[in-house]
Amino acid sequence: LQRFGARKPMIWGCLITGLSIVLLSPANLMLHDYKILAMIGYTLFGVGLAFYATPSTDAALSSLPAAQAGSGAGIYKMASSLGAAFGVAISAAIFTALSANPESVAWVEGVITFVGRQDNLAVREAAIIALMFNVFMVVVAIMSIMLTVPKAGEKKAR
Repeated sequence: LQRFGARKPMIWGCLITGLSIVLLSPANLMLHDYKILAMIGYTLFGVGLAFYATPSTDAALSSLPAAQAGSGAGIYKMASSLGAAFGVAISAAIFTALSANPESVAWVEGVITFVGRQDNLAVREAAIIALMFNVFMVVVAIMSIMLTVPKAGEKKAR
């Protein structure tokens, strides 16, 4: 962190996490093929979070005086947990709304060829769209990092 700063590993963590979500999204595949992608995707997800977590915490807490470190860590953890809860809730709401209305996602069949069972297409299509929303949120996170986290050697404006 002292050499590269927090920005680079945070961006790399987001990129790796985004790639993992893309690997988890092809619900149009046969189960055997999807299991392989899922194992790779979940492994990359963990690696991406590892790249992101420590620099993120360091960036959030490094400028605080020692007397405020405990409060800062508590606020950081609360914001992190709240963000994760909102992310899960929004993704689940997208998935639930789309899978309950098969007509709203039928256009996906014209873009992607689905193999295997055809009786659950609405669920599979809704999963793809909900996961792509998560990829969009990763892009938003990367842009936020680029705008707010200073490059290595730069001082953060107060």
